[in-house]
Amino acid sequence: MTWLELADGVYARRYEELDLTVGLVVGSDRCLVVDVRGDVDQGAELASAVREITPLPWSVVYTHAHFDHAFGTTAFLPCDVWAHERCLAELTTYGEGARRKWIQHYLGENRPEMAEALERTQITLPDKPVADTTEIDLGGRTVVLRFLGRAHTDHDLFVHVPDAGVVYAGDAVENAEAGFSAFSFNDGTSLAEWPGVMDAILALEPKIIVAGHGDPVDTAFIERHRDGLRELVALKTRIAAGDLTTGEAVARSSYPGDVTKAALETP
Repeated sequence: MTWLELADGVYARRYEELDLTVGLVVGSDRCLVVDVRGDVDQGAELASAVREITPLPWSVVYTHAHFDHAFGTTAFLPCDVWAHERCLAELTTYGEGARRKWIQHYLGENRPEMAEALERTQITLPDKPVADTTEIDLGGRTVVLRFLGRAHTDHDLFVHVPDAGVVYAGDAVENAEAGFSAFSFNDGTSLAEWPGVMDAILALEPKIIVAGHGDPVDTAFIERHRDGLRELVALKTRIAAGDLTTGEAVARSSYPGDVTKAALETP
């Protein structure tokens, strides 16, 4: 739980819980907090940590709607909350169900303190929806919010800091042991479009890409797992054509079995 300065005024902060990584971009007039952790207490800790770096007014951006990235906003209010427009729809429709699901998850893990914090958490809906690309002036520094296509979800929003060569990618990039975890793939994932999103990240020519979980990565990591995603797409296509069984596809995959199965089960 320490700040890693990636460039002047550009930070990442990693947490042991879920190996989550959040971000902070500081301009001369304002700062932007990239994701807010998963409950009211975690968000309060992050807000306090931001104040260790800067006293400037803040805005918040959600890279996507999943609870660990978007449920900790309360301590930052009042402020602008940016997100892709479909993130707003996701939180409106499914946010409360996700909160209840994770309460039960933590109770099942015998972690009542985590469940209790989620009980006290109120979900903050974004009030600054982004359809495609939006620029935010932080004073002497412009941050660009970009929708590059469907990947981990149908509303992944990338935070690009052009002057620093940094892209915050949320869970469209996960630096797990195998590159992805089984949790990378869900009902909202578009396996077919994800490799193209990786190409779009590379087209921004970043020096550093901040993964939603794990350490920041470089472009070689993105290239490697773009190719891995293409392999998974090809395996899924061969299953649909009847050329392979799921078991045969798993055996041929470069990724662990649980990761491959999760990818092949995406819509």
